[in-house]
Amino acid sequence: MHLAYPAVLAVLLFCTGLYGVLARRNAILVLMSVELMLNAVNLNLVAFDVWLRDALHAGQALTLFTIAIAAAEIGIGLAIVLMVYRNRGTADIDRLRDNAEHPGPDQPGPDQDRGPGQDPGPDQGTGPVGGAPDAPGADQAAHEQTGKKAEATP
Repeated sequence: MHLAYPAVLAVLLFCTGLYGVLARRNAILVLMSVELMLNAVNLNLVAFDVWLRDALHAGQALTLFTIAIAAAEIGIGLAIVLMVYRNRGTADIDRLRDNAEHPGPDQPGPDQDRGPGQDPGPDQGTGPVGGAPDAPGADQAAHEQTGKKAEATP
């Protein structure tokens, strides 16, 4: 068998995987495309090992290492994709990038003013009522309320 047949097949597999990595937007499909590229490398390693008639079969040994690395990569990558999907609700790579760069509608950006009820600035105090400035006697009223609740429970 000629070396050209597996080499051409490996090039086609690698180019298909490269296109999948560059064109796909779903993280799962990107991981599958990376696996296709690794399989193209494995095909080349085995084909050159057979062609060179290496006594140690170094190409096949490297292929086993590549398969082990690919298994670890897909396990870790899939775990990351599942966690991102649970947290963000999507596995679309473009939407994840957009969410990281732009604040959401409920989060003010650096150029937006903070409204009443949002985090206080450095010059405002925090009181017992969710970010309201401290009023005179507010701490005493809060302690009296908690003391009355503690007395009511047996």
